[in-house]
Amino acid sequence: MTDTALGTRDRIVQTTSRLMQRQGYEGTAIKQISQEARVALSSVYHFFPNGKQELGIAAIRHADVEFADILREAMASTDDPAEAMVATAELLITHLRNSDWLDGCPITATALETASRIPEIQQAVADTFDHWRTLIADKLRAEGAGIAEQDAHDLAHTVINTLEGAELTAQVTRSGEPLEIAGRHLARLVDSYRQGPTRCDR
Repeated sequence: MTDTALGTRDRIVQTTSRLMQRQGYEGTAIKQISQEARVALSSVYHFFPNGKQELGIAAIRHADVEFADILREAMASTDDPAEAMVATAELLITHLRNSDWLDGCPITATALETASRIPEIQQAVADTFDHWRTLIADKLRAEGAGIAEQDAHDLAHTVINTLEGAELTAQVTRSGEPLEIAGRHLARLVDSYRQGPTRCDR
């Protein structure tokens, strides 16, 4: 959806999310948000009367939904949970390339600089990571996947942690290789936990 097709509030939130993704919460000022979103400063405070923290939480929730949509698309692309790991990595590479390697994980910068300092922001970030892990775990524990409940929970943590690191490295190196490698190895890891036939057996 283009900026012109968005309502004022949605444009403010989307702009804030993109700016926080690239420069963090502390580096994103309300004035810059209003300029980038092409709205009056008074409009920002109209929709977010409690200021930057309220807007920051809304931006994190927006980022949560955007990244969750990427995960859902990748998870839905194949019935095989191991192949879904490769598909996720490939989709993340596509999004990174399309942004000229600027837009990696939408909450990493905010998570690092606000940890243990702004509890409300920290909680929003923690909820976001939990949501992403749940999407992965649901795929891993789906009927026919052959992965036990606790293993699916643990693997979901590993998947998100690995993709986070690989995505950051891909941005720094401007290369999809870190994510390609991560996707392949996550697929092998998922296969190793399966109680039924693996990709290698078929």
